[in-house]
Amino acid sequence: MPNYLKFLISIALPQIAGGLGAFFTFASVQTWFPTLIKPSWNPPSWLFGPVWTLLYVLMGVACYLIWKSDHPLKKPILKLYAVQLILNALWSPAFFGMQSPLFGLLVIIPLWVAIVLCILQFRKVSPLASGLMVPYLLWVTFATALNAAILVLN
Repeated sequence: MPNYLKFLISIALPQIAGGLGAFFTFASVQTWFPTLIKPSWNPPSWLFGPVWTLLYVLMGVACYLIWKSDHPLKKPILKLYAVQLILNALWSPAFFGMQSPLFGLLVIIPLWVAIVLCILQFRKVSPLASGLMVPYLLWVTFATALNAAILVLN
């Protein structure tokens, strides 16, 4: 497969995962989510879309850097990346779709672990790919704390 096609697929996959999540988020953000007690440090709703879009692009570039490599660990590392992408896509249905901060937390904690593992494994193939995943880890760390705070407050 040519590298340009790998690049396009790598960028598209996280955006698709995010789009699936947005499907479950949209209705709850307008109905259920506003009724929840949130911590004072809860960011404004308009911030989530641009942040996630940027993070998905960074994830896609990181994936591409691994995919285009000839490293012998490429396949198992890409499988790990797929696992974290699936967990990422499952968080919105768990939190917003099921309207359950508890189920959201049960998904986001393994997601956080999978991202850490991706960062560590990506480093073996491409330090740049590993670094591109760090903002994602920081945001999911924040999102985990926010999810836990919402669970406790409600």
